[in-house]
Amino acid sequence: MEVALAARSTELRTPAPPADKGEKAAREFESVLLTSLFDSLENSFAFDPKDETPGASDYRRMGAQALAGAVSAGGGIGIARLILRHLPAPKGAGGS
Repeated sequence: MEVALAARSTELRTPAPPADKGEKAAREFESVLLTSLFDSLENSFAFDPKDETPGASDYRRMGAQALAGAVSAGGGIGIARLILRHLPAPKGAGGS
């Protein structure tokens, strides 16, 4: 029963796909900003470059990108909503 409840709550949290190009662009922009934030936060921890295996920084960067993409796709932290609020409304199909 707990498994069914967990699966059900996950379905409820799944965000709707972007409605238009502006929303998609806003989410992607938020993801880029979050990637930069997560990357700088991770670099603030003490990593000894001598102990690092080859490619470790690339894997950390990919992890930061994946985390940022997931956070943004899940609703983000509000940056995409702020961007969308200040974008002009899309023109209609027959608009000029």
